[in-house]
Amino acid sequence: MDNLTPMMRQYHEIKQAHPDMLLFFRLGDFYEMFYEDAIAGSRELEITLTSRNTDREGRKIPMCGIPHHAAAGYVARLLKRGYKVAVCDQVEEPRQAKGIVRREVTRILTPGTAIDEQLLESKENNFLAALHRAETGTAVAFLDVSTGEFCAAQFSGERADEALLQELHRFRPREIVLARGQRERWESVLPEELLESVVATPEADWIFNRDYSERLLKQHFQVSSLAGFGLEDRPLAAGAAGALLHYVRETQKNGLSHVSRISLLDSSRCLKMDDDTVRNLELLQGMDGNRKFTLLATLDLTRTAMGGRLLRQWVCRPCLDLREIESRLDGVEELKASVIGMKALEKLLASVRDVERLIGRVTMETANARDLLALRDSLKVLPLLDQERSRYSSELLRTEIEPLDDVAELLEAAIDEDAPAVLGEGGLIREGFDSELDELRGIARKGKDFIAGLEEAERRRTGISSLKVKFNRVFGYFIEVTRANLDAVPERYLRKQTLASAERFITPELKEYEEKVLGAEEKIVALEREAFIRVRREVAARAQRIQKAAQVLALLDVLLSFAEAAHRHRYVRPQLDSSQKLLIRAGRHPVLDLHLSTPFVPNDLVCNNDSDQMLILTGPNMGGKSTFLRQNALIVIMAQMGSFVPADEARIGLVDRIYTRVGAGDDLARGRSTFMTEMIETARILNTATSRSLVLLDEVGRGTATFDGLSIAWAVAEYLATSQDRRPRTIFATHYLELTRLADHHEGVRNYCVAIRESGSGIIFFHKVMPGVASKSYGIEVAKLAGLPPEVVDRAREILKRLERKQLNLSGERR
Repeated sequence: MDNLTPMMRQYHEIKQAHPDMLLFFRLGDFYEMFYEDAIAGSRELEITLTSRNTDREGRKIPMCGIPHHAAAGYVARLLKRGYKVAVCDQVEEPRQAKGIVRREVTRILTPGTAIDEQLLESKENNFLAALHRAETGTAVAFLDVSTGEFCAAQFSGERADEALLQELHRFRPREIVLARGQRERWESVLPEELLESVVATPEADWIFNRDYSERLLKQHFQVSSLAGFGLEDRPLAAGAAGALLHYVRETQKNGLSHVSRISLLDSSRCLKMDDDTVRNLELLQGMDGNRKFTLLATLDLTRTAMGGRLLRQWVCRPCLDLREIESRLDGVEELKASVIGMKALEKLLASVRDVERLIGRVTMETANARDLLALRDSLKVLPLLDQERSRYSSELLRTEIEPLDDVAELLEAAIDEDAPAVLGEGGLIREGFDSELDELRGIARKGKDFIAGLEEAERRRTGISSLKVKFNRVFGYFIEVTRANLDAVPERYLRKQTLASAERFITPELKEYEEKVLGAEEKIVALEREAFIRVRREVAARAQRIQKAAQVLALLDVLLSFAEAAHRHRYVRPQLDSSQKLLIRAGRHPVLDLHLSTPFVPNDLVCNNDSDQMLILTGPNMGGKSTFLRQNALIVIMAQMGSFVPADEARIGLVDRIYTRVGAGDDLARGRSTFMTEMIETARILNTATSRSLVLLDEVGRGTATFDGLSIAWAVAEYLATSQDRRPRTIFATHYLELTRLADHHEGVRNYCVAIRESGSGIIFFHKVMPGVASKSYGIEVAKLAGLPPEVVDRAREILKRLERKQLNLSGERR
């Protein structure tokens, strides 16, 4: 590196410490990238690739750059593509530098540690995860750096990996931190689709060490024991949590005081759903990736980002605590009863910004003046919201919202209404907040007033009407006189610069005022920065109070969203208990009910662990079987979230797990066919369902030969109907009409079908579920509706008749 410039030597030294990241190297008003980073950055960001100077071999050095003030947008694009970015800033003023300006990496941005507004989805958490494994079990920890939410779990036994994977699917982290020595093992366990959607970050094994992790967690939370967090007897969970905290500290380079607590994940308090179920029920996104026609979109009438994130969590983790569910329903019912009250709360919440993420940026010292103004405006609404909330009597609505007047008043007094986003531009602090600042501003203002009047005074003194007083950053203030008037220049003018058409001068008086003005302005910028940082730290010291208020706002917002949905869509309050019964009268699919062009046909459901334990549902495709399965699962999920439901009546015995086996695709990466995938999912259901579960099976066994498939479907149904320690509530939709005979042999099995009517031109679907057995599958009629050529449909009918009369064998040959 001997023949490199000092600046490029500095670049290489910093880049060497961050080899797996794109280095944003600050040069003036730009972040520059060089070498391979420049090539990748140019490609991913679609910006021009240029070059500068040469390397040691005489080759041009590739480079590209982005304006520093617009960096967030470019970083967002890179993080979404899985890159990590090391931000290298100038950490001293160029004018004060002796030699090259000192630069340091001030922040490392990764997909799991993003906190800036432009890098995040407002109504989705951005979780970072850490995985840890030992002979005694596995553990996982999750942290949303932007909000401070922090939790961990530890698993043991044969299904430890399966339980951990379920939590990964529920939290959907953007990045996973792994011990470097365990990387290969985790890559063999984690599903291919998960590895493709997250960034896996290997870190040193020692950061997962129990002693180190526990010491780090105690130090951070300022406690002498982790028992209060439930981690004292869970060393693997503590190891994962400590590793996560270590990683975030190393990458963010600043405070994490908003991460004020860690909770232990308690899966026994949540209704469990695997990723297949979440996908099949289209809770978060449709099968085509669209998010519009989902349960989340249907229920999301939240006004705040905090409420939107909490609602998403409830959709993924419905509650199993009967008391908590009833408290939520009480709040929804009371809000729904007052339309005027709902509107008043909605209007107030609509003016609240993302307080959780704002205070996160404040504590991490990245919040700018506009962030503090947004926080101030949000905090001003709190007393009004608390006043409106106090009109209600249900338990959750009685939770007080602390006004936080002291924080709002501090920000009101300190931050200028027109403050810029950048700290170094001045204009941050309001007049009257800092006496020293006000004095300096007075000096600067008087000096500028003097200089403004100096031009007219000098014109009168010299008789030079074209004389001008100007300013630039190189020479400061100066008097400019055209060449035609140089004879009239007085001797007290001191020549500063000669131009082609004019000359520039200074005077002792002008120099004296220049020093006052520029000296005052420099001090003003420095003092404003100091005052701003002081105010930001004072706000950060109140982070836990602000977070608590934000949590209450989020809860209020979700309950209000449920109440508004219930009011708009004619939902009713469900009755929940600890029984094992399901009774739904005139239930509707919450999404299709809103988006179908024709009225949705409601259906009843009676299911329990006794007389109606398994419902065998037959009928043609397009008749509504799959819709019936899904709508009842969605009604249960909504009820256990604490929402009213789309039905005339709903009585629900708490469900601990929901399983859906609805369609399947190949898993070619793991060498699994559609049928193999189907069997793996079915095996999971049979091995883990309990008597409190709800099992929804659609066309089990259709992925293989007819007799094989029928045999498997029969055995699966029989097992679910007769297993003494399981017998979950089950709806089994099938085209195998032979399965309806199970009702003759097993108590608790009931036959249902979807109603249709044959007409001369085909069949009419009523989409009504009723007791009974379908007379046939009607597959040919559905094929006709799909547009198969008439000659194919006619030939299929002829073959079917002959098969039914046993005139043909299954090879199509005459007997």
